[in-house]
Amino acid sequence: MNESLPIIDVSALVQATPGRVDVARRIGEACRADGFFYVVGHGVDGALVQALEAAGRRFFALDEATKMQWRMALGGRAWRGYFPLGGELTSGRPDWKEGLYFGTELADEHPLVRAETPVHGRNLFPDLPAFGKTVLAYMAAVTALSHRLMEGIALSLGLPADYFARLYTADPLILFRMFNYPSRPVPAGQDAQWGVGEHTDYGLLTVLLQDDVGGLQVKTRGGWVDAPPVPGSFVCNIGDMLDRMTVGLYRSTPHRVAINRSGCDRLSCPLFFDPNFFSRVERIEGLADRPPIDDAAERWDRANVHAFNGRYGDYLLAKVGKVFPELRSQVV
Repeated sequence: MNESLPIIDVSALVQATPGRVDVARRIGEACRADGFFYVVGHGVDGALVQALEAAGRRFFALDEATKMQWRMALGGRAWRGYFPLGGELTSGRPDWKEGLYFGTELADEHPLVRAETPVHGRNLFPDLPAFGKTVLAYMAAVTALSHRLMEGIALSLGLPADYFARLYTADPLILFRMFNYPSRPVPAGQDAQWGVGEHTDYGLLTVLLQDDVGGLQVKTRGGWVDAPPVPGSFVCNIGDMLDRMTVGLYRSTPHRVAINRSGCDRLSCPLFFDPNFFSRVERIEGLADRPPIDDAAERWDRANVHAFNGRYGDYLLAKVGKVFPELRSQVV
């Protein structure tokens, strides 16, 4: 695991200065290579990041009975709330982590909520001081960053900067997670072999905040490499829908998280910046001359993402229904 992932200063992209063309080029190189890169110079307030981390640690330090007051079964079709250790599956096996699911905050009277649209609705915020306020402020900041990063990805493909915003992300589907990876042995009888098993992300772009413990690993063309913590950075990776849009030119790369044996719990907070739930994901017209591919034999789930034809929401629900099979009937 000697290969390292690129670290890209995206300040010119965030500030919309002429240097963003060079930033876009570097992002494009990373997307063509392994689909993973770090970003620094991102403009997200360090004090907000610290407040989010502190809020997460306060919650996960609670006893399980208290945390279960905000369990996902109470979130219904909005697919929000807490799941305990071993409560999330990857490829049918439990992951050795616990977590909180959040998304864009929508009131009960919002048309999408009244229509019972899956993964839309209110959040189940733990009853801790400023918790919900901190999470929403962080989501807003990283969503704004994600819009800028997608402009860079568009420019890297020779497209107008607003390409993705016009077609897919004027109203993106935002899903945010806070995960805690405990540093204690997996109990006997629990078939958990990884913090998170090998997988790819479903949408367009993931922006990950990780603490200083480490454990993330990326399956590059040269094999598995570590993605260790870099102070002040986010780890970014592209998802299945961007892989499909670019006909495999930009790769949705498998990754996993090792069982945590550090002696300290690991906090990890990914924000998934995805196409609008109702958008139909199509190949980018300028790349239409790329021949269709079928990479099912190489993928972790043996599925050909390039064969998908439909709304992004349909793709998402098919995936999350396998992650939480006991909740599947509530949203599918």
